[in-house]
Amino acid sequence: MSVLKVIEILASSEKSWEDAAQNAVTEASKSVKNIRSVYVHEQSGTVNHGKIEQYRVNVKITFEVK
Repeated sequence: MSVLKVIEILASSEKSWEDAAQNAVTEASKSVKNIRSVYVHEQSGTVNHGKIEQYRVNVKITFEVK
């Protein structure tokens, strides 16, 4: 039987929401091992002069506790 833990992370990107989600996983994997899944909980962004300037995501990352 596996034991899983979920953490919540906020990340951003100047490219896309997908890139922001990847940034969250990349940064989390530096200190968290055995990541199994990522769930994009919320998406938002900042706008400047009618263009999206920054894409932001709130993700939940699930990992196995050993």
